Amino acid sequence: MDTDVIVAGAGPTGLMLACELRLAGVDVVVLERLPQRSGESRAGGIHSRTLEILDQRGIVDRFLAEGDLQPVGHFAGLYLDFDESESRHPYPLMILQSDIERILEEWAGELGVRVLRSSEICGLAQDEDSVTVETRSPAATGPTLTARYLVGCDGGRSAVRKLAGIGFPGTEATMTALIGDVELPELPEDYVWVRRTPGGDYSAIAFQPGWHRVITSEFDRVVDRDEEVTFEQLRESMIRVAGTDFGMRNPRWVSRFNDAARQADRYVAGRVLLAGDAAHIHFPAGGQGLNMGVQDAVNLGWKLAAVVRGQAPPALLDSYHAERHPVAERVLANTRAQSALVRPGPQTDALREVFGSLIVFDDVNRYLRHLLTALDIRYPIDGDHPLVGRRVPDAWLDDTEDAERVYELLHSGRPVLLALRDDTDLALVAKGWSDRVDFVEASSGQDLWNVPAVGDIPPPAALLVRPDGHVAWATAEDAAPDLPALRSALTTWCGPALQG
Repeated sequence: MDTDVIVAGAGPTGLMLACELRLAGVDVVVLERLPQRSGESRAGGIHSRTLEILDQRGIVDRFLAEGDLQPVGHFAGLYLDFDESESRHPYPLMILQSDIERILEEWAGELGVRVLRSSEICGLAQDEDSVTVETRSPAATGPTLTARYLVGCDGGRSAVRKLAGIGFPGTEATMTALIGDVELPELPEDYVWVRRTPGGDYSAIAFQPGWHRVITSEFDRVVDRDEEVTFEQLRESMIRVAGTDFGMRNPRWVSRFNDAARQADRYVAGRVLLAGDAAHIHFPAGGQGLNMGVQDAVNLGWKLAAVVRGQAPPALLDSYHAERHPVAERVLANTRAQSALVRPGPQTDALREVFGSLIVFDDVNRYLRHLLTALDIRYPIDGDHPLVGRRVPDAWLDDTEDAERVYELLHSGRPVLLALRDDTDLALVAKGWSDRVDFVEASSGQDLWNVPAVGDIPPPAALLVRPDGHVAWATAEDAAPDLPALRSALTTWCGPALQG
């Protein structure tokens, strides 16, 4: 066995997954077909839930130092407001994917992740105990590697998905969009956001001083995805849509996308798993793709580590598909809706007018905001407490000057059984999982905890928090803990108790 886990792809999803595995002590090798980071800017933002994930691992400040927080978002170009009470990180962070990848790769290096570049997977085989991959480089056949598991994080055209025979059903493209980072000396405004015209729509966003990200969308105009993308095509598209190219010049990067929407019919196929764009592609409206991939990685990483280390049965991996597949289904649905809402034409004009009048209502704004940020995600976990299945709030513990936050307890990537009142029975139960679960006794420094999509609730008396920050068990502040239910939750998510 060459390693415990092979991760295909050194984008944000693959790097985040590799870091999660290393935090749990699992040996991991990342295979990347490119010889070096492309430097292409690509995606341009991190939403609240992903910022929370980075915070719970203690690295969010690295990203905040590189980007700019934006107090507003949008749904199909219609502006949304954000609520500061819902998260310690309520606003999207504008930061280019190239910077995200650089920061994650630096963290991966600190954790001891091995990244092998110029290594493209060209074959795989699996049996009951392992998976073997064949690799190649641009110059020659590469090494054959064997691992316990393989995770495809290798993008929408995933070689891993195809070689594993995993279906990728969905809907075909109905439009073509071009995107590029250029200078726009003649743009009369600081920025343009989803300006709709009879030919399509265009945007020009100032990501960095002197440079704009330009996007043009033309509907009922589908181009072969393998056709070369050129700066001249972007310039001509802007002229068709906007009537001018605004003096466009000096392209840094040009690419193409469309509104095809597809999802893998299974995320787990024996010892092969999928995450990120390898598992789902969609119209990139609202900047959800990169965020969903990172969230896939954090849902999967600790589960895969527990299985590899023999602490949990392989059946735990079934929960990865059960929890994340519906999340991607919802994103595919909302991005299809956004694609429809930006189409040119009087019917869409009328629809946008009605839709825009509804967004001013708090409940509608909140619903759409949660679609984009994933703040309302609740996994199907048994339990009556409103926190069960949801992300734990980053509440203050204790009310002293040196008080900790809940997310600081998650920096190590281990489950946490948090007792917020004295209970010797909880401590006794925790001993059965002391090798893999942190037992923490504290008190709540807040009278109420805000839970997105639920509201303010009293802090629980005790709760079991999974490494991904989702609550697996909780008991109300005025109730006796259901210890059999706690033992069941610990066994389900953390494996059998220690013997003796």
